[in-house]
Amino acid sequence: MDQEAFGQLVGRLRGELHAHCYRMLGSDHDAEDAVQETLLRAWNAIDRFEDRGGLRPWLYKIATNRCLTLIERRGRRDVPAGDAVQEALPEHRLAWTASLDPEARVVALESVELAFVASLQQLSPLQRAVLLLRDVLAFAAREVAEQLDTTVAAVNSALQRARQVVGAGATQQQVLASLGEDGQREVARRYVAAWEARDVDAIVAMLTEDAKYSMPPLPEWYAGHAGIRGFLLDGPLRSEWRFIPARANGQLAFGTYRLVDGRFEPCGLDVVTLRGSAITEVVSFLEADFPSYGLPASLPR
Repeated sequence: MDQEAFGQLVGRLRGELHAHCYRMLGSDHDAEDAVQETLLRAWNAIDRFEDRGGLRPWLYKIATNRCLTLIERRGRRDVPAGDAVQEALPEHRLAWTASLDPEARVVALESVELAFVASLQQLSPLQRAVLLLRDVLAFAAREVAEQLDTTVAAVNSALQRARQVVGAGATQQQVLASLGEDGQREVARRYVAAWEARDVDAIVAMLTEDAKYSMPPLPEWYAGHAGIRGFLLDGPLRSEWRFIPARANGQLAFGTYRLVDGRFEPCGLDVVTLRGSAITEVVSFLEADFPSYGLPASLPR
């Protein structure tokens, strides 16, 4: 098999492999590195590939074990839930889901939502891998045991423990569907207007009582109306802002621009989690690559 034929063979799986590595690592850039390494290793071993279970399980075995190695090298990070994900997932990374049937697409989008990916980072590496391979990718316990070089009993035990940590609840796909396009636009309009007017009361009024606000990679985070209000008044709302609605992780997001020397320069990508039409969490990724999210590099005043 030549390299072009190999590329065509694995190309259709690249998007879902990236999503898997992103769930494992919580970082878009680390996921891309893991996928590149996976495909390189697969190409180097293609002559030894035995098509007993198919190409897809084989690639997932390589990708999962590569992610486990990366996790071991960087060590487990004990961080607040809002900072557990290092980078948001740009919408173009989810283009592969367009070919899925509607139900499967919803499931795929739910599996990259911030709350789910953040909860995965609190699991041990083995539990994380098992939960994803079994519950998200629907591999059989025997297949997962082979992929991770362990036993079916160990897989079942890890899955049981992982499910106890990763609770079920309303997903953002369900919330967004219930709001509809008009409802989502109205939430975005109100949020943009409140920030651009620097109206702290309007911003806080959109938050649930237990709302959280974090800014990866900074360790600081804030919770509740009083905590978030104080943070906004002491820092962000001293500046002038422009917000542009976007999408990341299948969720509502905003590119935020702060006025600097006569132009609005990129500041962060705010990914919001909704409960009905109220905001229950804002994760502002301060090192987001704006062009990756289809956002301009800067804005005129």
